[in-house]
Amino acid sequence: MYFTSLPDHTKPGFDEALHFSRFRKHNIIFNAESSGSNCDSHVGCLSFKTVLSGEEWYGINSRKLAVRPGQFLILNDDQNYSCRSDNGEKLRILSVFFKKEFASAVFRDALHTESFLLDEPLNNGAQTLEFFQTLNQITPELQLQLSGLLTLLDQQGYQENMMDEHLVFLLHQLIRTHQSAFNRVGQVAALKPTTRTEIYKRLCIARDILYSTYMEHTDLAHISSLACLSVPQLVRQFKAVFHITPHQYLIRVRLKHAADLLKFTDKPVHEITWMTGFENVSAFCRAFKLGYGIQPLNFRKLQG
Repeated sequence: MYFTSLPDHTKPGFDEALHFSRFRKHNIIFNAESSGSNCDSHVGCLSFKTVLSGEEWYGINSRKLAVRPGQFLILNDDQNYSCRSDNGEKLRILSVFFKKEFASAVFRDALHTESFLLDEPLNNGAQTLEFFQTLNQITPELQLQLSGLLTLLDQQGYQENMMDEHLVFLLHQLIRTHQSAFNRVGQVAALKPTTRTEIYKRLCIARDILYSTYMEHTDLAHISSLACLSVPQLVRQFKAVFHITPHQYLIRVRLKHAADLLKFTDKPVHEITWMTGFENVSAFCRAFKLGYGIQPLNFRKLQG
């Protein structure tokens, strides 16, 4: 199924049961524009969430995550979550909800050898993956997959068989994301696999906080308490897994947003400074020169 607008859950007569019953029967794609959305609580199926413009906030396990262009979120089956976008900005979302049986069949195909699939053609036992509930970077390979999906929808409209074929390959990209995450788990400095996985989950919480609230001045002690790690453990393990310290990651995120504002808007440097969380213009210009090798205004001129 395919939707180009978001449902209004507050609309009189909206049939909530009918709406959510579709998610058990079909793969569903939302490719929609909106000036605001809100869903207080929903238990969903495996789904892929990204935005092409604007930002959308998700609430997961008492955490708030901001999904912005270039990032995506995977929600697992039966994950309770909320979502909202109410800052007045134009929002364009791309969400894909995978029918459970469809995703299980793709996982089974991806996780077994060809000989097993030949020997057990009728073994349709449920296969599942438990994805980390964290923000992920859209890779060039995934971007190509998403661009192809949108192009097909624009040029040929929604055709269920065609889209299901495309979603097989989208799920394979998400499996690669899962495999990359487990490679990072292996970089956690701990002996037991369960300990490494748990520390990685907590590091992801810290990273998501830094990304989602980059414009705020949240101190390291507060982030470490939210991630349930001591400050030394957070700094040490964050560097081991992501090859950068939490502060360095925060500056990188701020500079990326500053560069986008310089490229795509005419906002003055002093306004970009406070929008990206820097203390003053001098501090911003020093950090930008260190990160990009050029002063902000010269960077903007080169983009023209």
